[in-house]
Amino acid sequence: MDSNKIALFQKKEIRKIIYENEWWFVINDVIAALTDSSDPAQYYKRMKSRDPELKKLTEQGGVQLVPPLMLEIETVGGKQKMY
Repeated sequence: MDSNKIALFQKKEIRKIIYENEWWFVINDVIAALTDSSDPAQYYKRMKSRDPELKKLTEQGGVQLVPPLMLEIETVGGKQKMY
């Protein structure tokens, strides 16, 4: 079974992967599907700056995040670590 899949939400692709028997979704894809943001990465960065709990969660482990916060997702350019 391929653990990397694409979900569709309102005709927008959302990459997902199975991690420890649960589906995990790429946050930038979810933001793009739920908002009118033209730059989901910047939108997520601003969310972290306004939400101390989200910032604390994403900064655990120092500069580089560890799963389940960042998982390898298959992309056009190969596997990449994504939130």
